[in-house]
Amino acid sequence: MKAIYKRELKAYLTSPIGYAFMGIFFLLSGAVFAYTTLFSLSADLTAYFTYMLLFLAVLLPLLTMKAFSEERRQKTEQIWLTAPVRLTGVVLGKFFAALTLFAACLAVCSLAFLILFRYGEVKVAVLLGDLFALLLVGMAFIAVGLFVSALTENQLAAAVGTVGILLLFLAVSLLNDYIPVYWLRFILSGLSVFSRFRNFTQGVFDPAALVYYLSIAGVFLFLTVRVYDRRLRT
Repeated sequence: MKAIYKRELKAYLTSPIGYAFMGIFFLLSGAVFAYTTLFSLSADLTAYFTYMLLFLAVLLPLLTMKAFSEERRQKTEQIWLTAPVRLTGVVLGKFFAALTLFAACLAVCSLAFLILFRYGEVKVAVLLGDLFALLLVGMAFIAVGLFVSALTENQLAAAVGTVGILLLFLAVSLLNDYIPVYWLRFILSGLSVFSRFRNFTQGVFDPAALVYYLSIAGVFLFLTVRVYDRRLRT
């Protein structure tokens, strides 16, 4: 896993996709931060994190779209499929490489929050909770993207498919306004990424949300391993 992790992280830092992701991420983060806080002279970051959650559904597929699809198209996946390495290690190596780049970008953007102390009292605990929640969401989204990338050799199809699934996760809670059945609304709310994330933006650490995001990541990483395990058997 360590060798795969280093290789993938190096690939992000030496390819246009990695720099495109970082550039767009920094640009959007800066624009949203200025719009939601600086222009209004407010230290409230609720709107910032809500917007960034939506943007992640479009940005993170840039990191994952070529993770497996490109190797499948070029037939280079056969190198590690036939090598004495575990499929789980390959998948986790690619996963942690993408997560590391995302976490680094998030950490750099967080330095801008120091400006907020000029405009009022900043609730540090809430701020850290929001950052942690956004990292959890990113982790879950990356796992989804890796799974979709493993299903196709077309990078564009992988990106579009991932965006579609992630937007569906985010839109589930919006359906509650149109569903009169309580138990169905309750289930949809439990499945919604946005509903879980909202607890953190309100300063509430939700252990159930932590389990939820970890479960999404775990399930999709497991499915990714199963895709290649089945391919080896056929």
